[in-house]
Amino acid sequence: MARHPRSIRSRAIPGRMLPIAVAAVSVVAFAPAASADGHGHGHGRFTPGASGVGDPYFPLEGNGGYDVRHYSLDLGYDPDYDQLDGTVTITARATQNLSRFDLDLSGMDVERIWVDRRAARYTRRGQELIITPARGLRKGSVFRTVVEYGGVPQTIVGSPIVFGSPYGFLHTPDGAFVGGEPNGARTWFPVNDHPSDKATYDYTITVPEGLTAVANGRPMGHRSAVASFSRRDGRARAEVYRWREDSPMASYLTTIDIGKWDVKQGRTPGGVPNYTAVDPVLLQTQPDAVDFFYGTTSEVTDLWSRTFGQYPFGGTGAIADDARYNGQPLGFSLETQSKPVYSAVRSTGTIAHELAHQWFGDAVSPERWKDVWLNESFATWAAWYYTEVNGGRTVHDAARATYAARPFPDREGRPFWSVLTADPQRDTMFNDRVYNGGGMMLQFLREKVGDETFFTLLRTWFARHKYRNGNTAQFTSLAQQISGRDLSGFFKDWLYSPIKPPLP
Repeated sequence: MARHPRSIRSRAIPGRMLPIAVAAVSVVAFAPAASADGHGHGHGRFTPGASGVGDPYFPLEGNGGYDVRHYSLDLGYDPDYDQLDGTVTITARATQNLSRFDLDLSGMDVERIWVDRRAARYTRRGQELIITPARGLRKGSVFRTVVEYGGVPQTIVGSPIVFGSPYGFLHTPDGAFVGGEPNGARTWFPVNDHPSDKATYDYTITVPEGLTAVANGRPMGHRSAVASFSRRDGRARAEVYRWREDSPMASYLTTIDIGKWDVKQGRTPGGVPNYTAVDPVLLQTQPDAVDFFYGTTSEVTDLWSRTFGQYPFGGTGAIADDARYNGQPLGFSLETQSKPVYSAVRSTGTIAHELAHQWFGDAVSPERWKDVWLNESFATWAAWYYTEVNGGRTVHDAARATYAARPFPDREGRPFWSVLTADPQRDTMFNDRVYNGGGMMLQFLREKVGDETFFTLLRTWFARHKYRNGNTAQFTSLAQQISGRDLSGFFKDWLYSPIKPPLP
């Protein structure tokens, strides 16, 4: 993430002229299950899954007892009413004998739930959607949950977590702009909302005629249709767009962006498919915005492929919107997987930052939110390196200038050095020390171990943890292993010290 100073029923309804929701990507073999009364008939007791994954920053985010394999989102959105309706099919594997389990969902109205084709009971408690299947789910079995729901997704406002900026699902004049880090996915679909449970995704998105829906992954087709709008009378012309993200993705990286777009498609010089969509409103102040985003994205994607390892996803791109809340511009862009979202025309440095996240944050995601520096410090360093490679200020100079300029408090009044890079706490998890402090640390590490060892470390970190999760202890251990040096004192000073360390 980089900082910067209204419905169509899309579930299957008899007589509708729309496709049925995309099914899970594989045929599911259902294991025998026991009754949900807590007894396994000699095969072990069935118990509820935990209501959180144990992340101290977000105790209720994510859920225990299962591992999601795939989400199939069949959605309809009507911007005239800000209304989102859908059917979400979740394919998961039970990691314990489950009598019930939770999903994360804030707001929205749930209409029906099925588990393995049987109607399931459910209750709501805050963000927890608590589901009791008709039969217990045996450990190791693969099960499928279908949730029908709808409502007006609520934008998260007033939270200090994302620099005080509104985030999550933002309603725009012609559609929607979605940037969900860290906990905004649950505002628009039922989900296991923690980066430790990555899954693949299919989207089928139905929107009014004249609008386009863009999402993560690869475009899988588009067609015109006639749809029933839930808050309108009769039927109307509509557009149906399908997208597929077939690499594992953390829930906070999901996005659907709906509106009028100028789209440019092609391939980078290195051969990576590039899908760039820009709000035509942005062309009024920067007429070359489409070519700017497309060209910079292609250049940076290929640079990072040479630097960090082969691009990890099926395509790259950009989604640039004139995104505002109550008329005020948003203050962030976000590394949504395969094509970052930008809330305005941003600098080449911001594009370099967000695309570096495709390696550090997206392909390799944090195990717990305290590990978010493994996303933001790496992307900050990469943006500095992009400037260096293009003949601008060196990272050596950028790191030292940042070091010299950081004796002062941040805008919330906290001393810069008092926030621990590797454990910044929930409300300061996107603090400047996580970005610039960690970026400095990486450059000082580079100078300490040398370029060859440093770039080997980055490429090895990416290769070992691609499509999975990583934590701070794993990275520092790998750094010591590859360098053959005791770096414990260095990391203590730069990741865990609440005071300004001396320059190494």
